[in-house]
Amino acid sequence: MENTNSDKIRAYQKQKNKEEMQKHLISFGLMIVLTIIAFVIVATGIMDKMFVIPVLVILAAIQVAFQFYYFMHMKDKGHEMPATMIYGGVWGALLTLAGLGVISWW
Repeated sequence: MENTNSDKIRAYQKQKNKEEMQKHLISFGLMIVLTIIAFVIVATGIMDKMFVIPVLVILAAIQVAFQFYYFMHMKDKGHEMPATMIYGGVWGALLTLAGLGVISWW
């Protein structure tokens, strides 16, 4: 009886690890594609220079989200406090940048 339970647990863990690895590989592939898109935008000059920086910032923000969510395991249970601290730091940095932008623009 105990042997079959441990076999079931091992099979479940193996399946869970396989799914996790697939998610990591898909997100890694998407990050590579986003990086290639950024290089193409800058190298070819296909966009107006006024739009290049905002597009690059959006692509970078998407990559940061992938990094936090998948590679830093912010989606897993038990990471609520580190996630709160990181998101609070990002919010504080955005407020600081917005304040500096308003001060220098004014």
